[in-house]
Amino acid sequence: MNPPTTLSNASASTPRLSLTWLAMGFVIFVCASLICIDGGRSWTARKNQLREMQVSTANMARAIAQHADDTIKAADTALLGIDERIQTDGATPAALERLHHLLVRKTAELSQLKGLFIYDENGNSVVSSLASTPANMNNADSDYFIYHRTHQDKNSYIGPPIRSRSSGSWIMTLSHRINHEDGSFAGVVLAAIEIDYFNKFYDSFDIGESGAIVLVSNSGNLMTRRPLLPDSIGKNMQSTTVFKESRVKASGTFTVKSAQDGVKRLNSFRRLDKYPLFVSAAVSEDEILADWLTDTYLHSAGVALLVIALGSIGFYLIGQMKLRLNAEAEVIRARDAMIVLNKTLEKLSLQDALTELANRRNFDITLEEEFSRATRNASSLALIMIDVDHFKQYNDLYGHAAGDECLRKISQAVKSCQNRAGDLTARYGGEELAVILPTTDVEGALIIAEKIRTAIHNLGISHAGSEAGIVTVSAGVDAMIPVKDVNKPIELIEAADNALYAAKKSGRNRVCSNFNMMSAAS
Repeated sequence: MNPPTTLSNASASTPRLSLTWLAMGFVIFVCASLICIDGGRSWTARKNQLREMQVSTANMARAIAQHADDTIKAADTALLGIDERIQTDGATPAALERLHHLLVRKTAELSQLKGLFIYDENGNSVVSSLASTPANMNNADSDYFIYHRTHQDKNSYIGPPIRSRSSGSWIMTLSHRINHEDGSFAGVVLAAIEIDYFNKFYDSFDIGESGAIVLVSNSGNLMTRRPLLPDSIGKNMQSTTVFKESRVKASGTFTVKSAQDGVKRLNSFRRLDKYPLFVSAAVSEDEILADWLTDTYLHSAGVALLVIALGSIGFYLIGQMKLRLNAEAEVIRARDAMIVLNKTLEKLSLQDALTELANRRNFDITLEEEFSRATRNASSLALIMIDVDHFKQYNDLYGHAAGDECLRKISQAVKSCQNRAGDLTARYGGEELAVILPTTDVEGALIIAEKIRTAIHNLGISHAGSEAGIVTVSAGVDAMIPVKDVNKPIELIEAADNALYAAKKSGRNRVCSNFNMMSAAS
């Protein structure tokens, strides 16, 4: 075949091949555009869904906080009225009888109340809303009583949730200090608010299967939770993300993965305006996105079918175009096959058959070229010489086939540590490898050599004949900025080889240079 004919055929086929690739590119572009448009639509829908739920949970938290504020405020107002009645009427039997009727009426009016109670300075029950007060009822050891006895202010106090001594149900305590005329402690007026009152209100919200609503005191006590778990009430919440967020700002929304059940939830919290409590409403992100996910699956299936149809038709037409090019392409393929064969032969002549690394000939050629380049550019050229420790013993113990496999694994580990395309890893001879590192100084080469040593150590190839118990390597490193007509490549090889000898002499499984030594791995 004469060369002019070959070139003419190749030139004639080029526009047709370009047209084929252009058609393929167009089909791919159309299909990719459909996928991207649908993907963008789905992602925007997802963001909108989450944004809408953020607003919804924030509104839910606001409603829950307002409900808690109103619930406690109503009870607080009742306590203030009772305190004023005590200060006005005193504690005569007739006054206490009237006060009992007042407590009963207030408890009936406010459905959140479990009861209203008055205790004297010793913690003994004076009067309550109960039909009959249990004999010897004394609450001097209660948290709220101790607080008011030790604090002069008459502000309302919300204690941790407790079980009522009269009914056994969980209650939230709201209390005020009562003073004598001289300002000394006279006792406590207490409202017992039913925890279940809050739970019934929380049941009216749709939070899904994995959602949660909590009411927490600013000190970290969990007052109640929906759904209510056996250990919910009274649980310490100080380590939770929502508690930490509530310390920083009055309200907010964030997404967090639960450390307890692994569920990722959208969480909105809000502190109460008037009382030291905050609420949180959380909804599972998976449940929020369930409808979006179903819609996305349907859209994606439709787009996938459309893409398959367009792709099939497009590539069928392209295939027909390719059939018309077979005659010219045969010539091109034959030429390309010859080129590939020549490159393969050239590669084989420069490649070590066992390790698939560069062979000694390739190493010598590359070192000469890089040495000349470093001389021209006045740049540093580094060389790492690597030798497998106790390799003869390895062959004696495990056989030459195992030794060959060991060398292959080590070679791949060394090659994987190459940082740049210009670096060259070669089999220097036997179990000795070399790495040429252009524009690299000793410090940089030491880092790479240690990386190589560690990678081989981490292979964990058993070696009963080595003190380390596994196959290790020693490495010598050197670098120079060669001067024209002064330095030769052999000087760099000898310097790195001397450093390798020092590593061997120092105990093996280490990296040495003529200026430094890196310790072996423990």
